Amino acid sequence: MNRTLADFIDYLHYQRNYSPMTQLAYRRDIENFYVYLHKEGCQDNQVTNQLIRNYLTEQLMANIAKTTLKRRIAALKHYYHFLTEQKVVEKNPFIMTRTPRVDEKFPRVLYADQIEHLLAANQQRTDALMVRDQAILSLLFASGLRVSELVTLTMHTIDFRRRMLVVLGKGRKERLVPFSLEAKEALEQYKNTLRPLLLAKQPTNEMTPIFFLNDKGKPLTARGLQYILLAIEKKTGEHLALHPHLLRHSFATNLLENGADLRVIQELLGHKSINTTQVYTHVSPSLMKEQYDKAHPRAHIKDENNE
Repeated sequence: MNRTLADFIDYLHYQRNYSPMTQLAYRRDIENFYVYLHKEGCQDNQVTNQLIRNYLTEQLMANIAKTTLKRRIAALKHYYHFLTEQKVVEKNPFIMTRTPRVDEKFPRVLYADQIEHLLAANQQRTDALMVRDQAILSLLFASGLRVSELVTLTMHTIDFRRRMLVVLGKGRKERLVPFSLEAKEALEQYKNTLRPLLLAKQPTNEMTPIFFLNDKGKPLTARGLQYILLAIEKKTGEHLALHPHLLRHSFATNLLENGADLRVIQELLGHKSINTTQVYTHVSPSLMKEQYDKAHPRAHIKDENNE
């Protein structure tokens, strides 16, 4: 990694508080562009609009997904803006670059009856880890937390009396997220029964405040959560292609289907922009029709000419 890229990653980490995963994605995208620059014999200050077009064409010819290209262009725009501020280049050559049009893909979701069926099936398990897994499923469905947010929950960030979480989201921004009575009961059962047993597997000097632990008593990781969801499918026979984001999408969609305001959902999910939250509006045609019929003054007036 060259010096300017290293400085940029430090800037993302220390000044912008970007997550490690975002920093890694930016670094890989920019390194990909540097490979192309090296092949073309160009330096940072020699990038032209034509070179950028050639780069994008080569990427598309290599069957790189448009979503990946869109992310790479965003990373490079940010990077070259940084380079202009550092006086490494005179201007940002990516400032007018348009991203490829991406076909809109809507998130897959589970609906209330599927969620209820999965929770009931999981509760029929007889292995010891069922209690923890039920707490995880219940909380994800009840709160829409990201993976990173769930695995960093501590004993002190869960208010059982008020049924409220203090969540550390993207950019290390805190927000309050409520959870359901069902989730509270599942969390308390795990806290009072299984968690002490898991914690006892660790030496006293390695006690952790992290709420969710793996089967060895250590803090649960993002990869560990993925493994747990796969294990839940195998143990219950419910093959739903479970993924943390599927549960997050399902949380948002079910709220919208039941009349929650989009801005409230935005706050609960920790989205910086309402545009990110609006992706969920596509899955509610029935709600849209219902709201239209309620709100439009002439929605139920028959056309007398067609009677």
